[in-house]
Amino acid sequence: MLLKGKNAVITGCLKGIGHSTLGVFAREGANIWACSQNPDPLFESYIYDLSSRYDVWIKPIYFDLSDHAQIKIAAREIHNDKKPIDILVNIAGMTRDSLFHLTTMDQMKQVFEINFFSPMLFTQYLSKYMIRQKFGCIINVSSISAIDGNPGQFSYTSSKAALLGATKTLAKELSTYGIRVNALAPGVIQTEMIEKMPDEIFERFMEKSDLKHAGKPEEVADVIAFLSSDLASYITGQIIRVDGGIG
Repeated sequence: MLLKGKNAVITGCLKGIGHSTLGVFAREGANIWACSQNPDPLFESYIYDLSSRYDVWIKPIYFDLSDHAQIKIAAREIHNDKKPIDILVNIAGMTRDSLFHLTTMDQMKQVFEINFFSPMLFTQYLSKYMIRQKFGCIINVSSISAIDGNPGQFSYTSSKAALLGATKTLAKELSTYGIRVNALAPGVIQTEMIEKMPDEIFERFMEKSDLKHAGKPEEVADVIAFLSSDLASYITGQIIRVDGGIG
């Protein structure tokens, strides 16, 4: 088990890559604070099943990333459990697709709030506890669009690019305290976001892909688990593409 005995905070656990990361981390032996926006009976049933199957504890933490007060309360609740915080995985995000000249400032601010400002606020709170511990690992989930650009996703691409810059800077600032910081840049992954992608855009990505198919969320989650493990103890400040060879 890659993560046996480690304690991880994962955001965006309700669906997509976050949901798969929750499952992979439990399989690999991690105890988890599973963060989501709202309570959901199916989600809590899934948590119970994972806990029983892999003999780990999983605690749901509910808060709205658009509400800074709720973020502070969630961070305090995690700290009050009096357990070391070994890993933080920032996955939760959103998109409001539109071309640059059709994007309003309100849309930009909304996307940046969820994809960048709020995750960084959450990271500020939790990394302070990691600094006291003198160890920790932070993984930010960005996108290949943050590196390559993608027409029609101005706000999303820009906010995810900001996350990459933050990753590079945090890796340098926090290395003194034994904290590693890395980012993933997934490509076309089988999530709700991709289901809404027009067929012609999907096909355009597949033409560029070496593997010629979309990735599975668990394939991204497996890389997150590796980067969070002791096997990646000498990796920090890196952006790892998980994209099937889109170049």
